[in-house]
Amino acid sequence: MKKFLLLIFLSFGLLINAQESSDLAINTGFKKSTHKRKDKKESAFKPGEWLKFRMHYGFLNASYATLQVKSDKIDGIPVYHVVGHGETSGFASIFFKVDDTYESYFDKEDGKPYKFIRNIYEGGYTKDIEINFDHKEQKAVLNDKKNKKKQDIKLQDSVQDLISAFYYLRNNYDADSLEVGKSIKMKMLYDDDGIFNFKLKYLGAEILKTKYGKVKCHKFRPYVQSGRVFKEQESLSLWVSADDNKIPIRISADLAVGAIKADLDGYNGLKHQFKIIMD
Repeated sequence: MKKFLLLIFLSFGLLINAQESSDLAINTGFKKSTHKRKDKKESAFKPGEWLKFRMHYGFLNASYATLQVKSDKIDGIPVYHVVGHGETSGFASIFFKVDDTYESYFDKEDGKPYKFIRNIYEGGYTKDIEINFDHKEQKAVLNDKKNKKKQDIKLQDSVQDLISAFYYLRNNYDADSLEVGKSIKMKMLYDDDGIFNFKLKYLGAEILKTKYGKVKCHKFRPYVQSGRVFKEQESLSLWVSADDNKIPIRISADLAVGAIKADLDGYNGLKHQFKIIMD
């Protein structure tokens, strides 16, 4: 049960232990510009956006997870502050109580992360980690508050954290340039395990039936490690709305035991119209 909410936040962050490949990579360089780009695209989200997801494990309504976008400042710099929270509910919480919070502070202009917080309670297992990114010194300082340990991690190619990566991609991938079978690669940091690579393969467009009606989506396949949790490398699927919001509509995974699914269950404050296909 304790893997449920981590799975959904892994999907949001698009962080999965992945294999290196020769496929396409998204440009994650944080280059400062001395002039405004005339062709700068409009953001896919805004402060006030709120998303709620309901997760199922078999017949169990296992948990809920939310993502909320706020405005904030770090050292006087305007940033987005995203709070992700998830917890088990109902019958599932009797067997295994989960209460997880993830927070990310990232730049409003280029999406680079400044601070990441992971504070989790999973059936008695706890973790309280804060990562501060120093892009000038090209290092991240990871503070393990529970164990009172700190470590410096050298940054590589503008690393994203678990939450900021999802919002970075929402603002930077071009749906018109997606090619079936091609993959996106990034480097990510969210725990004391260090920096990971991930590969996200595009599988094409698909129309899903949801509680809101039919929604056109782009389907992606994050590559995961097979074994203890997942059946195989291609066990996880992610559907993102094909409109300008680019929000997750569904996440599904075949686990070593059973399967899990998360569906969009509520939303508010979207920047763009949520497009529903009318029959």
